[in-house]
Amino acid sequence: MSFRTLLLIVLLVPAAVLGGAAALGVRIPVPVFGRDYVLRFPLEEGAIPLDLPEISGPSDESLPLVVIDAGHGGRDPGAIGEDAEGLKVQEKDITLALARALRTELLRTGRIRVALTRDDDRIVPLSYRPEIARQLGADLFVSIHADSAGARENVSGASIYTLSEQASSEAAARFAARENDADRVNGITIDGQSEAVSAILVGLSQQRAQEDALDFAGLVVREGGEELAFVPEPRRAAALAVLRAPDVPSVLFESGFVTNRLDRARLTTPEGQGRYAAVLARAIRVYFARRADLANGGE
Repeated sequence: MSFRTLLLIVLLVPAAVLGGAAALGVRIPVPVFGRDYVLRFPLEEGAIPLDLPEISGPSDESLPLVVIDAGHGGRDPGAIGEDAEGLKVQEKDITLALARALRTELLRTGRIRVALTRDDDRIVPLSYRPEIARQLGADLFVSIHADSAGARENVSGASIYTLSEQASSEAAARFAARENDADRVNGITIDGQSEAVSAILVGLSQQRAQEDALDFAGLVVREGGEELAFVPEPRRAAALAVLRAPDVPSVLFESGFVTNRLDRARLTTPEGQGRYAAVLARAIRVYFARRADLANGGE
């Protein structure tokens, strides 16, 4: 069929239909701007619709609240390794298991409330994770991850990151670039923080939150001691999007490397996961005990 023939069909068929309808006295409604042919959905500019998770633990809202973030999820598996049998080991599964183990350990004493950003295998965009902590009024935000060293199977150990506008090392900068790209891998784009918030007030609030986060990071390394294997200089800083809550002390705990045999064994067994949970829980309890002392006028 030639282009000219196709053009004639496109122009003449509708005209013939309209002419026949007119001859028969049939009226064909034509859409008019302003009618209900177009559905309009009002959107609040700058708002982030969140399905806030449930808070587990005591109902006493005066008790501290920890939001635990299991990194990655859904179609974003995170780092990937293989076990001795060639089975795939995915970061998203490890982080969820560690988050659940830490929640169980914290709830055991009954003095800390806990919420998880995800409690199943689903995607939570990067910007939503710290925002969940903010909207819940969290006192501490802990994002749990596991890393990959590619073919370098000898690289192992845990580390803990706090926020820094300038990455503390080239390795930290590469890590930040990889993690900050996660929601683009997921195919999700999230806008930045609301412009209504004063940049000065945000900066001051974030500075205080970062100081508290540094204190907590030191406690994790101290409490880990000989129980956890850390990388050299485990306290690190990077410009990680997930740590940008301006008023919630936030850390990212890099639990180990899925590409390392020993780390993988620790991260995928109930015994190993319990050891990580016990260390983090002790650090969290000491952290809040210090905050309580400071609030009561102690040093």
